[in-house]
Amino acid sequence: MIYGIGIDIIKIDRMRSAVERWGRRFLEKVFTEQEIRYCYERSDPYPSLAVRFAVKEALIKAIGSRVFIPLTDIEVVNSMDGAPIIRAHGKLKYFLMEKSISHCHISISHERDFGIAFVVLER
Repeated sequence: MIYGIGIDIIKIDRMRSAVERWGRRFLEKVFTEQEIRYCYERSDPYPSLAVRFAVKEALIKAIGSRVFIPLTDIEVVNSMDGAPIIRAHGKLKYFLMEKSISHCHISISHERDFGIAFVVLER
């Protein structure tokens, strides 16, 4: 049974501007160390940062306004086959257990200017 769905789109230059303006402080407020490391292993980290931010926003939309989830409690990593998955921490982990949410399906994509993410929460 579907608990919630969420979608988010972000302009990649918006992420670039935020990082250039606030630097490491911004990155650490939004992303985990593993996410930052993964994105900065790319020649251009901003598309990867942007889609991870979009996943976090889409997940929050799927949850609804029922609870505040810190962005760093939502970690986007890659599975063994390279597919993006959500690793839950802190309040998100507790919320998913409390609501019996068994799967967080995500799909991400980016092109030159935009990144997009879609999340489906399933019980």
